[in-house]
Amino acid sequence: MKLKITGAISAVIILFIASCQSEESIEFRRYYSSGALVYQTHCQNCHGINGEGLSALIPPLTDSIYLKNNKTALACYIKLGLNRPITIKGRTFDDAMPAAELSPVEIARVLTYIGNSFGNKLNTINEQAVQADLAKCE
Repeated sequence: MKLKITGAISAVIILFIASCQSEESIEFRRYYSSGALVYQTHCQNCHGINGEGLSALIPPLTDSIYLKNNKTALACYIKLGLNRPITIKGRTFDDAMPAAELSPVEIARVLTYIGNSFGNKLNTINEQAVQADLAKCE
């Protein structure tokens, strides 16, 4: 009997805690955790496990200022690749980045992960924002 009561109380506590979380918080965690998997599969090999990049060849993903200033272009970089030099923290990187065959929701997830890892704090980048950004790609 005590076990049933303890189980019921535990269930109520879990439901209470879950109900206290905002929809934004739940969405963020969903995008972030699945974005980590997309990063591991498609980005980590070049950009590194900690987003450190590779010397002068591959840029780091640790520059919050660059990411914030180019937030609306990041989806295009992923979808179409990048074939022009970029400067991050005073270093120029001019090797091409190949396009990734990812859906808009996968791009949103990986951008949420990158944007909130490696010292970055960009919050959730959702699928609607990515679709709007992709519509503006040059």
